[in-house]
Amino acid sequence: MSIFLILNIVSNQQIMSEITINEIPPSFESQYKKLVHQALIDDHECFRISPNDDLDIPFLTSENDCITLGAFEEDELIGVATFKREGSNREKLRHKGLLSRMIVSTNHRGKGIGKQLISEIIRRAREIEDIEQINLTVIPTNEKAKSLYEQFGFKTFASEPNAIKWKGRYFTEDQMVLLL
Repeated sequence: MSIFLILNIVSNQQIMSEITINEIPPSFESQYKKLVHQALIDDHECFRISPNDDLDIPFLTSENDCITLGAFEEDELIGVATFKREGSNREKLRHKGLLSRMIVSTNHRGKGIGKQLISEIIRRAREIEDIEQINLTVIPTNEKAKSLYEQFGFKTFASEPNAIKWKGRYFTEDQMVLLL
């Protein structure tokens, strides 16, 4: 069953566009990969994977305790977020899920799209049997992203110094959790 959330973006009293949040169909795989790849280039200091790492990563469809949502403006994919059960093949970890690939295209940021994606991911994760918490990682210098996660109740439970080394620089990575 597909659920559509509609976000009307208002500027100067005029509706500019209609944004829908829904599962990304397989026909949008190339748009998905293009959006993710561009984010890894544009915001390379905000992700734990590089554009080269992304070349072989499969498109995660919405099945088997995995949810990949997209924000669509008409037929254009402008944002994505993925949830996946961490312990899909491990009994002791089945209570946890991971929020990843939270991306909104550069020219659509600041319009509440990320907030809508996270809200819907959390809502759907709560419907998955035995999911008790959602984990994520964030670079603490990405203050807007970290603040957005905190708005939903995510709490930092660990920080790993030098977790990422990219272009001769080290980056700390914060681990956050939302207890459902």
